[in-house]
Amino acid sequence: MKKLLLSALMTGVALVMSAQGKYDHYYVDLPIEIEHVQEVKFPAAAVNIAQYGAVPDGKTECTEAFAAAIKELSEKGGGHVIVPKGVWKTGPIELKSNIDLHLKKGATILFSENKELYVQKNDPRDGSKKCLAFIRASKCENVGVTGQGVIDGQGFIWRPIKEKKLKKGGADEFWDEALALGGTIVPDDKTYSLWYPFNLKPELGIPNIAATAEIQEKMRPNLVNIVDSKNVVIEGVTLTNSPKFHLVPTRVHNLIIENVTVDCPWWAQNGDAMDPGNVQVALIAGCHISAGDDGICMKGGVAEKGVAAGPQRDFLICNDTVYRAHGGFVIGSEYSGGMQRLVVKDCMFDGTDIGCRFKSSPGRGGWCEDIYCINIVMKDIREAAIFFQSGYADRSAGGRGATDTDDKSKFYPEWSNVTFRNITCANARKAVDITGMKGLPVHDLLFDGVSFYGVREGMTIDYAEKLTFQNCTVTPAKENTIKHSKDLIWNGKPLE
Repeated sequence: MKKLLLSALMTGVALVMSAQGKYDHYYVDLPIEIEHVQEVKFPAAAVNIAQYGAVPDGKTECTEAFAAAIKELSEKGGGHVIVPKGVWKTGPIELKSNIDLHLKKGATILFSENKELYVQKNDPRDGSKKCLAFIRASKCENVGVTGQGVIDGQGFIWRPIKEKKLKKGGADEFWDEALALGGTIVPDDKTYSLWYPFNLKPELGIPNIAATAEIQEKMRPNLVNIVDSKNVVIEGVTLTNSPKFHLVPTRVHNLIIENVTVDCPWWAQNGDAMDPGNVQVALIAGCHISAGDDGICMKGGVAEKGVAAGPQRDFLICNDTVYRAHGGFVIGSEYSGGMQRLVVKDCMFDGTDIGCRFKSSPGRGGWCEDIYCINIVMKDIREAAIFFQSGYADRSAGGRGATDTDDKSKFYPEWSNVTFRNITCANARKAVDITGMKGLPVHDLLFDGVSFYGVREGMTIDYAEKLTFQNCTVTPAKENTIKHSKDLIWNGKPLE
């Protein structure tokens, strides 16, 4: 009888375990309940791009081979497009439903330096010329980019370079490398210059795709862009050297980004690593990031379009490490659709400019609900460990700031309902830097068990209300600068 009971019990346990989702182990000990991502599955069929004439020599363009492999497999119901070991040079790749682009270990997809391959003429949105993302999908279900290979965008020949940034960062050799390619140089300020990869040396065979350097600058493509889709998995691959942002999933439902590496030069202009926008139900886990701009950045659209796309919601970001980046975890600058149920936990920010960065401005702002940053370690932060800014200006190279909407009477950034818990920061210039707006302060933030060690400055708080710091320390103690703020509590006492 006991054996029968034990057998029944074990059978029940086995059934429970088998019912668990592939990613459920990430969703333990969360401060709130959030919707779990679901595994993305593909048919077992597979084709190898070499079957379609692709050559792994890093010189022969394989654009047609990639397209043929995807088309044939898609017509048969989908499966895995295998990219074997080797360097496969190609133009843009368009994925379809039920297709997994799978890179074997030792495989590199190298995107061609022929910029004309990516130009999309007469964009239906505004009639201008745009560039296609290097890997893209639109209105698809079940899409994957997986494996152990590398996806290289050759971004050096696309991005402008600021001389000031390189020389102050001790990277003069990259400025010299840019000048050796030819290009166009314009003044950046009174002392330094700005280099554009425009009018490069003819022997390089890299054409201009616009009439001026400034227009071509606005055409820089992203590396991976998947829009208006469902069930997307990016797993295991290394993304490097994008002309602009590396991974941009937009209006996606059920997104998994797991064990992905983003390797981008710290000086790369607009070199964001991951910029999901208006995504519902997502997981970013086990990733390693070095970026030229923001690391893991939450986007929510601009103005009415952002609202129509819905909030960025039910996001779990865990076990990730961000090295050089403007911010480790970031919201903004555009988030008009709102942010709801975001949990960032068990992450490491090592050498970022800012640890947790919240930035926006009138015309681009939105709302926050149930945002948690917990169990985070930060070290060697160049500016502030925790940062809020309501008057952020998004300036492109050579530009003067964002002009996304003429009506800035609404879509103000409302920073609220954010909890920081069990966070340790060693070595930062400033502990906390908060700048709200007159009439719309940053409000209702909780700092619980947050410790700052070796900071050079304390806290700067301007236009903020209802901030509670409990079980928090700054060692050694530093003076704070507080203006236009009220209802600030530090370890049970008013903070003045």
